[in-house]
Amino acid sequence: MDKVFRYDRKWKILLLAFAALIFVLSLLYTNNLIQDIRQEEYKRMELWSHAMQGLINSEPDADIGFLFEVVENNLTIPVILVDADNKTIISYRNLDTLKMADTEYAEKMLDEFRSNGKESFAITDPDGNVMNTIYYSDSLLLKKLQYYPFVQLVLIAIFIIMGYVVFNVSRRSEQNHVWLGMSKETAHQLGTPISSLLAWLEIMREEHGETEMFREIEKDVKRLEKIAARFSKIGSKPNLNEKELTDCIRNTVAYLRTRIPSSVHIETNIDEHGLIFLPLNVELFEWVIENLCKNAVDAIGTNGTIRISLDDSEKHVGIEISDTGKGISKSNFKNVFKPGYTTKNRGWGLGLSLAKRIVEEYHGGKIFVKSSEIGKGTTFRITLKKG
Repeated sequence: MDKVFRYDRKWKILLLAFAALIFVLSLLYTNNLIQDIRQEEYKRMELWSHAMQGLINSEPDADIGFLFEVVENNLTIPVILVDADNKTIISYRNLDTLKMADTEYAEKMLDEFRSNGKESFAITDPDGNVMNTIYYSDSLLLKKLQYYPFVQLVLIAIFIIMGYVVFNVSRRSEQNHVWLGMSKETAHQLGTPISSLLAWLEIMREEHGETEMFREIEKDVKRLEKIAARFSKIGSKPNLNEKELTDCIRNTVAYLRTRIPSSVHIETNIDEHGLIFLPLNVELFEWVIENLCKNAVDAIGTNGTIRISLDDSEKHVGIEISDTGKGISKSNFKNVFKPGYTTKNRGWGLGLSLAKRIVEEYHGGKIFVKSSEIGKGTTFRITLKKG
């Protein structure tokens, strides 16, 4: 079942790769577009400088209407015209007039225009002496276009995140619906044979008397009744009553000890805290302890130890279940609680998912992998609120 999560990771990687590809293609296209516009602006400035040259060197009776039109048509490219000493600003276009009135700001802008790497244009007199120099910078449109790929990347990221969230919510809703239907149907299907088994057990007792075998059968049938009751409560908010925690743990451990390999030992460190009362649904919480212990048994395999300990504070109770099993990689600390995740060849991967639902949704607590080391074991921690 862990193949499901490998496929899930592959889809995430493919989605990120697709976003990266869109960003790279957009960046390349935008860069080409910027270069084209930059070249076009250079040609416009070259024409503008020729027009300025023509205006300055024109004869008194020359027709300069076209030259004025060229100069006036520059409405986007920022330009600064300086005198022969290359220090004093004579005029400028497409810059903030109020800010340029500040000498310090104007000098700063001139320095930026000089150092921006763009070619300047010299205006000379008929003898070839430099009279003025023109400096220019990128237009506002070109500056905005440089940020376009990054804006597009943000939009793509937002789209992917929203899609991922919607997909997860939809999938979780579908899983919850399946959980509810499966649980209710399981409880319903178990009800009839359990009632029949109890009836047949009473008939056999009347015919053969009370025996140890009948008592053990009755225990297992009662256990089936408890399992059916658990499934019937999944999907609806169970009632929580003030119950004693250590007794709940002790009963579950006693049941498990006779049903797990004798080479796996369960040790408890719960008696020293005394009685601990808190809101519990005993049937469901016993299921949590049982699932965690069974999971530990599977992780241990042949020989090992399961340790259950408590820590009690004024507002919270902590329960830790440790094993000496094969351990969990850090990357799977959260995956182990997802429905369908399992490393076993046979299994549905539902035990820890059920445990998480019962602890967090029904009891308002927290369950997580506290620590794990490959080849040495794992510790799960449950935190429950008092009152």
